[in-house]
Amino acid sequence: MKKKLIWIFGAVLATLPMAWGQDSAAVATAPPVGTTVDVKPAVWTLQQCINWAKQQNITIQRNRVAVRSADIDLDNAKKAWLPSVNFSTSHQYSNMPFRESSVRVVNDEVVTTSNKNSYSGNYNVGASMTLWDGGMIKNNRKLAEINSQMAQLDVDASELNIEEQVTQLFVQILYTQEAIKQDSVLIELSQKQLERGESLFKAGLLNKADVAQLQSQVASDRYQKVTDETSRDSYKLQLKQLLELDGDEALVISDPDLESQVLTPLPAKADVYAHAVQTRPEIKAQQLAMDRTHIDEEIAKAGNSPTLTANANIGTSNMTNNGNMFTQLKNQWTNGVGVTLSIPIWDHGKTSNAVSKARLERETAYLDMLDTQKNLWKSIETYWLNAYSAQQRYLSAQEQVNYRTSAYELTSEQFRLGLKNIIELTTDKTNLSSATQQLLQAKYMALYNIAMLRYYNGQAISLD
Repeated sequence: MKKKLIWIFGAVLATLPMAWGQDSAAVATAPPVGTTVDVKPAVWTLQQCINWAKQQNITIQRNRVAVRSADIDLDNAKKAWLPSVNFSTSHQYSNMPFRESSVRVVNDEVVTTSNKNSYSGNYNVGASMTLWDGGMIKNNRKLAEINSQMAQLDVDASELNIEEQVTQLFVQILYTQEAIKQDSVLIELSQKQLERGESLFKAGLLNKADVAQLQSQVASDRYQKVTDETSRDSYKLQLKQLLELDGDEALVISDPDLESQVLTPLPAKADVYAHAVQTRPEIKAQQLAMDRTHIDEEIAKAGNSPTLTANANIGTSNMTNNGNMFTQLKNQWTNGVGVTLSIPIWDHGKTSNAVSKARLERETAYLDMLDTQKNLWKSIETYWLNAYSAQQRYLSAQEQVNYRTSAYELTSEQFRLGLKNIIELTTDKTNLSSATQQLLQAKYMALYNIAMLRYYNGQAISLD
């Protein structure tokens, strides 16, 4: 019997480290937090910005670390059913200074001994294994699997969020860059009118107040350009923060021709929502949260279940002044096996309260899921309405710009001939500037919201 037990425990001790080593190796060789991009592009496209941000953004990297942590928790949960094996040893040295000497006769001689010191040692190998715990180990493993999946969904959600933020800032930069170009055109027009006004002033055909008003118009246009340049730099700074670029690094983005995309037909809202509700990570996460509450309830119910545990041990000991050490270890060798049954009787209602709380959490998770679906529909409908409104305003603004351009050109020519005064000229100039601004706003508002609708409909984010 002794030899069989030794063989069994030896086999357990030999196989467990192998299994642990394999799982540990799997965890140790997990992929790194982020993939480093070697070369930064000289001119950034939207897709390059998105790819870089998904690799370098700190929030995403932190969520990836959380995935690896959840995987380790899952690995622990998978091993919870395995036996636990422990080796323990204790050693004690004792001194008895007042112990009296002993006298004995050996071969007609009187021998006096005085051993006031003693030593004892105990050695024990024990193992235990849960045979039944009401399904708690099994459910804890399911819970760890769900937590691991939810951690990965957090990564997916953070990547989608970064993509949306990058796209929004990219469009805002494109908008301000085109606005700056338009500001330069308007400054050039105002400068030409000022030069014409100064010529008329020298000829006595224009008073000094009118010239001052023309000078004011040039200064106002230059101020608007500086304002737009400040907005562009602010948007670039925000984009560089998402890309985790240094603040002093240059960020030059591509300037594609997007005119043909402004009036792209819009997908149906219902179709976009139907696809998004099946694929968006925030929806999947809420569905997993619902599943998790069911498991939490099963774990809580296990508090009323009996627990059956098997245990075994091997031990020996030795002591000074008690014969040969190896003989003692052999004679003191003990083996033992047993089972422990624990039956809960009364726990002050903790288990029933835990079950009730798990059911309330299920209701909360269900309401959270409904709220998430509602917010998803709201986002899609907002994108659709904004896109539709921007397209209609773009068509109207195109006509307005054409009309204002013709009116300003006619007024400028009449001003040159002395048929229009300075107030009429600056009024038409202001109207043209306002119409151009409205056209740019409608254009980029339409481009951004169309891109978001496509994105929620399962397509990659793109402006063209």
